Amino acid sequence: MHRFYIQSVRSCLGSRVQVQVRSRSSQSGSGSGVNVFDRQMKRRQRDWASSLSNATQFEYVREEVGARVADRVYDVARTFPLALDLGCGRSFIADHLTTDVVEQLYLTDVSSNCLSRLRDGGIPSRCVLADEEFLPFKDDTFDLVLSVWEESDVPALPQVWRVLKPDGAFIAALPGGDSLFELRCSLQLAQTEREGGFSPHVSPFTAVTDLGNLLGGAGFSLLTVDTDELQVHYPGIMELLSDLQAMGESNCAWNRRSLLHRDTILAAAAVYKEMYGNPDGSVPATFDILYMIGWKPHGSQAKPAKRGSANVSFGDLSKISPKPSETS
Repeated sequence: MHRFYIQSVRSCLGSRVQVQVRSRSSQSGSGSGVNVFDRQMKRRQRDWASSLSNATQFEYVREEVGARVADRVYDVARTFPLALDLGCGRSFIADHLTTDVVEQLYLTDVSSNCLSRLRDGGIPSRCVLADEEFLPFKDDTFDLVLSVWEESDVPALPQVWRVLKPDGAFIAALPGGDSLFELRCSLQLAQTEREGGFSPHVSPFTAVTDLGNLLGGAGFSLLTVDTDELQVHYPGIMELLSDLQAMGESNCAWNRRSLLHRDTILAAAAVYKEMYGNPDGSVPATFDILYMIGWKPHGSQAKPAKRGSANVSFGDLSKISPKPSETS
């Protein structure tokens, strides 16, 4: 029996053939920058989480977000001949797609355990074991790239742009800056009170104000970004931490602190219930989900008019008289 329920705070509008392993050294990186996340630790976390006998009980957030990403694919009025699903997990997005929108699909994940647990879908598909930052595909390969991302995957945006064909679409979701704010605040207050300072125990998240800049900086155009919130209710902080670990979503930042004292956890649990607790004794955990759509530039796409090319002034709008209604 599940010990939680999900509340949507804001609503939103084939067979596997083979597993291929490519050497990372043969692929160029995704560009220079600050290395925030430990990719090997994230792979180990996902391998461990997917090996659990009851792993499906902890995939409720990815299942919901995957369905909402698929909804956005149906909003695009075209059929994509070849698509790529990054970090596919158990094919959370592909399960909601049909050949009417995607004719063929490549599924990739950094965890071999995740790929071994894929569900059979109605779209012809292939599995590829690959790191999102080192995609083993040629340039201009896919018409569509999909993903239910993690924060550690954000540096892979240039790789996504590279493998997309011109006029190809990138549709994805990732946790936003307000995700788990209740947990983060409770841990910070408790650790400051018990230990005289605090260190991050939750991976850093991307703010919605930065997402457009990241997409634009990677070369995408015609950007669309919107937010959604999922609120999950737990009996207490221990159940939340246990579920996050079983999701494979433990902190993987390089500056993470591996030890959390027992007194600090107990204090955080008390702060959590006092500040955010529900009348029935449960505590909420908010997942702020950012959805993004970006297109690889192509000559056929609409472009803004050149600056100064307008032939009508906004100042003349008040001079326009309404058209007199016709009289019978």
